[in-house]
Amino acid sequence: MLADQHQYPTMINRYLVAVLLACTLAHSQTPAPDHWIAVRAGRLFDAKSEKLVTNQVVTIKGDRIVEVGPAERVKIASGAEVIDLSHATLLPGLIDAHTHVFGNGADLEMQILRESYQYRTLTALANANKDLMVGFTTLRDLKTLGAMYSDVDLRNAIDRGVVQGPRMQVSTRGLQSTGGFLMNGYSAEASVPMALQVVDSPWAAREAVREQIAHGTDWIKLYATYQFHFTDDGKMVIPPTFTAEEVTAIVDEAHKKGHKVSCHAFGGEGLHNCLNAGVDSLEHGVLLEDSDLKMMVEKGIYLLPTLYHYQLDREHDLKRFGGHSVA
Repeated sequence: MLADQHQYPTMINRYLVAVLLACTLAHSQTPAPDHWIAVRAGRLFDAKSEKLVTNQVVTIKGDRIVEVGPAERVKIASGAEVIDLSHATLLPGLIDAHTHVFGNGADLEMQILRESYQYRTLTALANANKDLMVGFTTLRDLKTLGAMYSDVDLRNAIDRGVVQGPRMQVSTRGLQSTGGFLMNGYSAEASVPMALQVVDSPWAAREAVREQIAHGTDWIKLYATYQFHFTDDGKMVIPPTFTAEEVTAIVDEAHKKGHKVSCHAFGGEGLHNCLNAGVDSLEHGVLLEDSDLKMMVEKGIYLLPTLYHYQLDREHDLKRFGGHSVA
């Protein structure tokens, strides 16, 4: 995220953070490989030292940053285009590590049932660009919510300069077990599209991983838990979706092919299945135990806490879902 607004109110309020140079320039149009740009920054946040430094110059050749440093040290190439941001604050490109740009509003089921892949891809591009315009130059997008492999096309169009947008790592369809995510409760006579790809055995899981990789995914995303409920004494109960054998098959198949795995899990057996299998990132992790954290450190598993999920309102969930809540 950007600097915390409570910790740095003066910086945020006085300086609307300067445009993310490298991405905006690189993706608004494809620059000539030998074109030089020099950016004069009045203030620049140095992420390595975690300090705000002044009077800096950033030099860019083509679509690559060449050098960043004090104005008196960095040499500006002859004939370079100079952009004067001496009045502004410049940040390095930020990474939004958990997005769903194919979700466009609260009613996901109606989007999946009523909107075409093409329309949803256009709205996904618009959503991705909203992130870009507030400073995120890279997104890790964790499934298309029923829009199949449209995120691969979106990523490729951005990479090729067809459209402007942040760089993207995509997860295509995602994986769920039967009854594991949305689109449940319809008539048995109605054939409805699924929000994720459904697999119900280790071998089906391996086949789905191979299929998604063949279609261009960067990450494999699995839902190891989904529904949860609270007991009368306030304890959160989180049933697993996949078996341990299915999760192990997903992770093993992805890792053999050089791809990483993201695991959606709030806690419980499903979360432990993911940690034991050696996923690469854990999404949410609302109920993490000390032993879980120790295992994550030992295995190098990253946590994406998505802090919104820590705002779970027990009374609201119990009332709305009759004792059961969905994530």
